Amino acid sequence: MDIKQDLLNRIKTKDLVVGIVGLGYVGLPLLRSFSAKGFRCIGFDQDKSKIEMLRCGQSYIKHIPVEQIYPGIKSGQVEVTTESAKFGSCDAILIAVPTPLTVHREPDMQYVIATAEAIAKHLRPGQVIILESTTYPGTTREVMIPILESSGFKLERDFMVGYSPEREDPNNPDFTSGNIPKVVGSTSPDGLEVVQNLYDQIVSKTVPVQSVEVAEATKLMENIFRAVNIALVNELKIAFEKMGIDIWEVIEGSKTKPFGFMPFYPGPGLGGHCIPIDPFYLSWKARQYGVNTRFIELAGEINRSMTDHVVMRVMEALSDQGKPLKGANIHIMGLAYKPNVDDDRESPSYYLMEQLEQRGAIVSYHDPHIPVIRPSRLFTKFAGRKSVNLNGIHDLVLIVTAHDEYADIDFYELNIPVVDTRNIVAGKSDLFYKA
Repeated sequence: MDIKQDLLNRIKTKDLVVGIVGLGYVGLPLLRSFSAKGFRCIGFDQDKSKIEMLRCGQSYIKHIPVEQIYPGIKSGQVEVTTESAKFGSCDAILIAVPTPLTVHREPDMQYVIATAEAIAKHLRPGQVIILESTTYPGTTREVMIPILESSGFKLERDFMVGYSPEREDPNNPDFTSGNIPKVVGSTSPDGLEVVQNLYDQIVSKTVPVQSVEVAEATKLMENIFRAVNIALVNELKIAFEKMGIDIWEVIEGSKTKPFGFMPFYPGPGLGGHCIPIDPFYLSWKARQYGVNTRFIELAGEINRSMTDHVVMRVMEALSDQGKPLKGANIHIMGLAYKPNVDDDRESPSYYLMEQLEQRGAIVSYHDPHIPVIRPSRLFTKFAGRKSVNLNGIHDLVLIVTAHDEYADIDFYELNIPVVDTRNIVAGKSDLFYKA
């Protein structure tokens, strides 16, 4: 059986069944993209509530509508399921499962391993398996392939593998799955041709690289670049603050230079599933080669410490009013990690809630996109809390997310301290504090 030619023919005729494992912020857009191009798709997720919502035509991610997917579900072109036995019905299987960190800030590969083991039980000749989850260089070759070969089938002879890092930017109107170039890698030239042809069906440009390790490294480099530069402006923010200089005004002035400068912006800490986590995947792997990634470690230390800085600013603002933090009513504005989305993964708001409450504060939150806090891996104790509006009992407002809805608020009228971590409060007042 010529696996390459068979898969290429199936891609060309759209007689290829695409399986997508993990229907979250990465997997759901993939399901939508392939189904929109006429491919039969099977979406897999362990969360039964997600499957039921999709079957009812409802989306559990605010900025990802399912109108394009639902007709396919009704017609049978798209199937969504929790049943791993259906892996055998797929010709291509794309894995988009979480890759978090352990409590010791080391790679937690349990979801990738469990998925590979489930696929191995139903593996058949002629399939291509592609990992999209962000991970350290070597994962595809050292972790996934041995598990798949435990089935008795052999790489290249019976099946192919690839790696293509996700590049989703939730709710970015300028860049969506279709127009973001897609890096693709495989373990052989034949595998690379198949993987590239598959993604050519849904993206405007594919970027082939010579190995899965190079493809794995590109994603880490992209996010480490951002993490290090954000750490730099966070450190400068604190230094300039001591000098009475506004970092935001400095950035605005600096970015008028048409070459040699790229603006990055400070904040209360890093959020999202990528930048707070991915750099540590490389630093962990580098230690196996005797390399200390000092920039990565320092950037992580600075970015993690920003919540401490914000808490200190909150304490200063309350102290200026003759109030202690203990017993103070603090209202956090924004739970999502970025504006205008309902994505709260690794949000600094949760770390701030935790730190403030540990010091005796009474903390509430408002977020127009997250009316109720959902269960999460790290902050289960906050699950079920509801968003509340500003009211007269609050002693201080802490702005963590720059949602568009907050631009219309007249913070002068509140007549209480406002600690702004996102530079959205216009004007000057003795009650306004930047952090």
